[in-house]
Amino acid sequence: MRAVFLDFGSVTRGDLDCTKLENAIPSWEYYDETDPQQTQVRIKEAQVVVSSKTLLDRTIIDSAKYLKLICIAATGYNNVHLTAATKRNIGVCNVRNYATDSVTQHVAMFMLNLTRRFVEYQHYIKHDRWQACAHFCSLDYGIEDLSGKILGIIGYGELGRAVGRMGQTFGMQLRIAEHKGTSPRPGRITFEEVLEESDFISLHCPLTEQTHHMITRTELALMKSTAYLINTARGKLINEADLFESLSSGRIAGAALDVLSEEPPTKGNLLLTYPHPNLIITPHIAWTSKTARQCLLDKIADNITNFFQGKPYNQVFEQSE
Repeated sequence: MRAVFLDFGSVTRGDLDCTKLENAIPSWEYYDETDPQQTQVRIKEAQVVVSSKTLLDRTIIDSAKYLKLICIAATGYNNVHLTAATKRNIGVCNVRNYATDSVTQHVAMFMLNLTRRFVEYQHYIKHDRWQACAHFCSLDYGIEDLSGKILGIIGYGELGRAVGRMGQTFGMQLRIAEHKGTSPRPGRITFEEVLEESDFISLHCPLTEQTHHMITRTELALMKSTAYLINTARGKLINEADLFESLSSGRIAGAALDVLSEEPPTKGNLLLTYPHPNLIITPHIAWTSKTARQCLLDKIADNITNFFQGKPYNQVFEQSE
């Protein structure tokens, strides 16, 4: 049996143990990255293909005559044409609950950096302003406590719940959003109410037709002027031009993003030109602790083993979202 990992370099730089993966299937071809024009050739003879973000569209899937299983090295599966896979009776499995601690801590880092004004104070020190200060401390930038603030969660799955628990340890109050346009279940409030009431809004949704650009100028206009938007999910959940405008005009207090609409942003991105420290951008690293990445590989191995033993789990289907 032949297995191909199309973008292994997005998961490891040689610092992970592949033993469990190679016990599941002995014969692997690992590629650090795969350009679109290379994908079809590389998976032509494969029974198992692993992809993190490499696109597997209808044409590519239809060309892989021996393909039995697609393993997504992530939770999101918008890079796989599910209809084509289903038509060919090809299994598609994602990986869930492997980076919960890593992502949750990244969200905490974002909130603390924004409220403790970390970027501004680093700049302050590096430009000798503390050295010239008349007092032992600086009060140039207002610092806020997280306790007592309202944390709104949009997308209340594994990650949303973990971020909510983290917020509560800081003494924050939770607001959990119902799906947009849907009447709230017990324990949740409407999507619009979460936007209106929260001091921090953290996005944890998959990217689907329904969630694409779920945050535009309309939604940003509902937020408090003192509120912050955090996105560690998918870049296309947000209309980036509208966010840029809202930040520039002071409509919201700030934002922190681990994801952009195109990654890497080889064609540039408007948000990368934003000059002020109330926007923090990191290069899609919220999930990348070594522990999380090792867990990801091990769970891919589990997906493969279970699939070929006739007891698949973590399967995704076109109708699941």
